[in-house]
Amino acid sequence: MPTFDIVSKIDGQTLDNAINTAKKEILNRYDFNGSKSSVELDKKTNIITIVTEDDMRLKAIQDAIISRMVKQHLDPNALDFGKEQYASGNMIRKEIKIKEGIDKEASKKIVKKIKDSGLKVQASIMDDQVRVQGKKIDDLQAVIGLCKSDNFGQPLQYINMRD
Repeated sequence: MPTFDIVSKIDGQTLDNAINTAKKEILNRYDFNGSKSSVELDKKTNIITIVTEDDMRLKAIQDAIISRMVKQHLDPNALDFGKEQYASGNMIRKEIKIKEGIDKEASKKIVKKIKDSGLKVQASIMDDQVRVQGKKIDDLQAVIGLCKSDNFGQPLQYINMRD
């Protein structure tokens, strides 16, 4: 029986390249001359930490990160922007989490959308991914098209297509 998995992953090396390029871009900008801004990526926890002086620079750093991600073919929907925190002195600190895996609410929405479509497939939630089974590959391809047409709040990939 043909199957495939719906997952949400982001390539760590490509993300690291995008963050490093955004850092270089920020350091070379005139409005960041003499700034104490920093951008760090923690690869273990998948958190980007930004520390800067004011809101304008924070917004500029976020825009640089998003534009670099788009140029590296990464979906910026994978970023979860938290709230700003005021660090020591007049510095602003912001942590941006990178979403990996499909959370329970999104996976329930995906399964419900597949079941409501009327296609003859079975969708089941397996940890942080959704497995879809069907008798025909055409039905599975229709499910991929259905999922691509809707926004579930995070980027989706379709892997492990098997006969």
